[in-house]
Amino acid sequence: MSNTVKLKKGLDIRLIGEAEKVASEFILPTSISIKPGDFHGMTPKLTVKEGQEVKAGDVLFFNKHQTSVKCCSTISGTVTKIIRGEKRRILEVQVTSNGTQEFKTFNTVDPVSATSEEVKNALLEAGLWMFIKERPIDLVANPDHEPKAIFVSAFDSSPLAPDYDFVLHGDENNFQTGLNALKKLTAGNVYLTLNADSPSDSVFTNAKGVEINSISGRHPGGNVGTQIHHISPMNKGEYVWTVNAQDVAVIGRFLNTGKFDTTKLIALTGSEANHRKYYKMVVGASLSSLLKGNIVGDNVRIISGNVLTGDKIEADGVLGFYHNQITIIPEGNQYKFFLKDGWMGPGFDKFSNSRLFPTWMFPKKKFRLDTNTNGEERAFVVTGELDKVFPFDILPMQLVKAAITQDIDGMENLGIYEVIPEDFALCEYVCTTKINIQSEIREGLDLIQQECM
Repeated sequence: MSNTVKLKKGLDIRLIGEAEKVASEFILPTSISIKPGDFHGMTPKLTVKEGQEVKAGDVLFFNKHQTSVKCCSTISGTVTKIIRGEKRRILEVQVTSNGTQEFKTFNTVDPVSATSEEVKNALLEAGLWMFIKERPIDLVANPDHEPKAIFVSAFDSSPLAPDYDFVLHGDENNFQTGLNALKKLTAGNVYLTLNADSPSDSVFTNAKGVEINSISGRHPGGNVGTQIHHISPMNKGEYVWTVNAQDVAVIGRFLNTGKFDTTKLIALTGSEANHRKYYKMVVGASLSSLLKGNIVGDNVRIISGNVLTGDKIEADGVLGFYHNQITIIPEGNQYKFFLKDGWMGPGFDKFSNSRLFPTWMFPKKKFRLDTNTNGEERAFVVTGELDKVFPFDILPMQLVKAAITQDIDGMENLGIYEVIPEDFALCEYVCTTKINIQSEIREGLDLIQQECM
């Protein structure tokens, strides 16, 4: 039975730089890099060496502690570099394109007639299992676990997020096949959540075999964590799997064609980006050619992902495995005159969650914001700020304090099993303490995994 959830808490950060709804043709990247660091908790074991030829779909490495979970190359070419860190830890596997896109051959699988094990084995063999994430802890899903449900969000509410209605328009067949596959992986429901505040494309509204719900309100309404909390809450000992909407279509494309084709539409966004539109590229693609001539000025920050949860990269960086947008905003490393642009300025160009600046009277105004935190870390005192943007029935400040102090009992009692770092991104943004709350929650989850699971 579907329902509509109305959020009363949250915050939309209105930034300049939304991507125009125009899609480029696919351009084969000169190289790709797959970083094991994108898969938290994974210990990679290499299956390739430098100089080895690979096709799209050939395994680059697998999880030492879960050998069936593999990560594959997204292009065909030569393994040109394996970058290692301390204690020979694998940081990056780089593959340089051979100028064509050759795919490893896999058998097609019809998830409607196939068994659960057949679907699972097909996804594991082709490296597509990496697209399935598991809660609690926020790791690549363990194929030995039984999820109570699988969640797919049909929209992203984060700043300048890509429009999935545009991205997946006309891709109904692959998306539905992906949903059929997910349905075989759980005895529970597959939940598809729509944006109640705007009409959704038929690729979502006509989806079959899933429970469709809708959610209205501000960010983080598009986060699957918010949707899980309000639609099918988790308890200790339960598992919920999540898959990004674009990745569902990637899974469906593989099952329909037998090709490991990770092509997705990636939004180039941000006030400091030229030619802001959607670019067709594969996972892990080098961004050097895309960003050349597409950056305004020199003093900018390039982010793979959105401004709240993305990763800082350089101009020659690569697209993160789970990211669907690139954001370019001003770097906030310049001093501001306190009477004009600083804390005593009038604030006509400042965004605020409170009524501190007069811009609250213009609810549709968009802002060119930089990365300056406008302060440094200070005492963590109770202010009530976090509660205003955190639409969970959880005490956010108390949970963060429990994570900071490594209070395992406190974290369990306060709901640590229901959250992951991205659920606290807005809390980190509005908090005056300037504490890296997402990092603290990540460390708290790691402690819970080590001691309680």
